[in-house]
Amino acid sequence: MSLPDAAPAPGGPLAEPVAGCAEFREPAYADRSLGDVLPAVARALGVDAGLPRISDDGLVLPGASSYVVFLVDGLGYELLRDHPEEAPFLHAHLGEPATVGVPSTTATSLTSFGTALPPGAHGVVGFSSRIPGTDQLLNALMWSKDVDPREWQPHTTAFSRLAAAGVRTTVVNKRSFEGSGLTVAGHRGADFVGVDRVGERIAAVQAVSATSPSVTYMYDGDLDWTGHRYGVDSPEWEQQLVMIDAAAEHLRETLPDQTRILVVADHGMVDSPMDNRLDVAEEPELAEGVVLLGGEARFRHVYCRSGAVDDVVATWSERIGDLAVVLTRDEAIGRGWFGPVAPAVRPRLGDVVVACRGDFAVVSTELFPYEARLVGLHGSLTPAEMLIPVLVL
Repeated sequence: MSLPDAAPAPGGPLAEPVAGCAEFREPAYADRSLGDVLPAVARALGVDAGLPRISDDGLVLPGASSYVVFLVDGLGYELLRDHPEEAPFLHAHLGEPATVGVPSTTATSLTSFGTALPPGAHGVVGFSSRIPGTDQLLNALMWSKDVDPREWQPHTTAFSRLAAAGVRTTVVNKRSFEGSGLTVAGHRGADFVGVDRVGERIAAVQAVSATSPSVTYMYDGDLDWTGHRYGVDSPEWEQQLVMIDAAAEHLRETLPDQTRILVVADHGMVDSPMDNRLDVAEEPELAEGVVLLGGEARFRHVYCRSGAVDDVVATWSERIGDLAVVLTRDEAIGRGWFGPVAPAVRPRLGDVVVACRGDFAVVSTELFPYEARLVGLHGSLTPAEMLIPVLVL
């Protein structure tokens, strides 16, 4: 397997694959990525909120007095493209996709969305990552009471900047997410409206989006849950997509024309067959030189003992072959996968990272038994995982 000597510049054309890895897609940071959505919304509202600048030919949205951003967890661009019958309303609005960041996972993506920063800056670098100076992992969805989310992610969020610029900013999400570590890290600065049912969610969005200018963010995680449980090639997932499509159409019918609705996602998903998975619990040689395993099944952070990185790369590369790309931390950073990486963030990244190709996965039935039972997975750089829809309704 041949790998490039240097990374393509971040923000390159979406059609260009990662050199030497034809099925991978580079994150389009500062151009057309999920982290560019709120800067593009601010520009569409005519508001200068001091947000990061997008390239001149990057994401551009039509002007409006208010925006509702509807983020559907797990709705990859390719999945929507391939299901026109289940989602006729959303499919009719398909245009050029955007990318998420690396890894293509919820915690990283939602923080990129809320901060308008790439993972190397905001520091939420996966589902789980090492807490520097320890041999413990931070689970970014469950968080840890010992880790202050304001210290882990110290930057002013895009929501805070919009609010300071006079924009009413609101997060409409499940009540259980209010005050969570991930919410504080990525979405602090916005008013939080807790909802648990579809009806109260729609009513809340109607109320808060009536203000001008305003940005309202609403989240739906049911499609992602269904994909993990049953797979994206399942009738359960298809029926959930039907419900998402109906919800989006109803939202458009409910809100006034001067309020734009933007439908995006945080990643796509692939089904990983059980016979195409490597279980590190059954591969003792893969534990040599390794002190901690993090990340997720499609994108592993491997934390090594001092001086063991080269040996770990060699062992993992030989065992996995062409089923994944195995890189050192510096090689992955050099390819622009995480954007510019802050010094405090570097040790959160694996000394070695493993990005899976095709539908391959690296699981551990010993360390992560629940994850090993999931059907649908995400986290790597395949188009199915990296590309997301950007639908203006």
